[in-house]
Amino acid sequence: MAKRKIVFVIVEGPSDDEALGVLLSKIYDKNSVYVHIMHGDITTQAGVNSSNIVSKVGNCVRQYAAQNHYKQADFKEIIHIVDMDGAYAPDSTVIEDAEAVKPVYSVTEIRTANPEGIIGRNAKKRENIDRLKSTGQIWKLSYGIYYMSCNLDHALYGKFNSSDEEKEEDAYQFAKKYRNDIPGFLKYIKESDFAVGPDYKESWEYITEELHSLERHTNLGVCFEISENGDLLEEKDE
Repeated sequence: MAKRKIVFVIVEGPSDDEALGVLLSKIYDKNSVYVHIMHGDITTQAGVNSSNIVSKVGNCVRQYAAQNHYKQADFKEIIHIVDMDGAYAPDSTVIEDAEAVKPVYSVTEIRTANPEGIIGRNAKKRENIDRLKSTGQIWKLSYGIYYMSCNLDHALYGKFNSSDEEKEEDAYQFAKKYRNDIPGFLKYIKESDFAVGPDYKESWEYITEELHSLERHTNLGVCFEISENGDLLEEKDE
């Protein structure tokens, strides 16, 4: 029997792991899934730019490997899941609103008390994502970056501007719904009207246009098109 390899999954927050961790473990059941929680968005972190973002992502994997005595050969691939946060929407969609201490998102605008800050954040996020989506390998491992738009709560549950408590509860209920129905999850993530695919490059071209990065979309289904044997995953799971 082939040795189980590590599928290294990068997410932004604990509720992302809560929603997807168990489902990914079942999809990649021939391997071992490790979900690395960034506790933030690496594409907007201070000190991160398009010239070092690839090495910063690679460092996450290398540090985990070193801490757990793994080698590069012990890993299968890197899956990176990011929120879009309206990063590719025109600057004109960022509206000043003194009440919006935290950004308030809708499908047409971002309301914020600090419009210059959000415009700057979006520019940085675009540059870093543009670099990552053109990167097919990191640390000589297959690398793919997949988006949740406008964020994971919007893509998976159709909800905007959730509190941390709502995020946790929705994630728990989502995982509970699909943990024993992986074909149902794959159908939902690949065939819903908010799913973009099946081509990776085209799915990224789509989200960068117009207001799509504020709207409800995800290309995560592209990730599940092909299993390690080249078989469609839903065929493996039946």
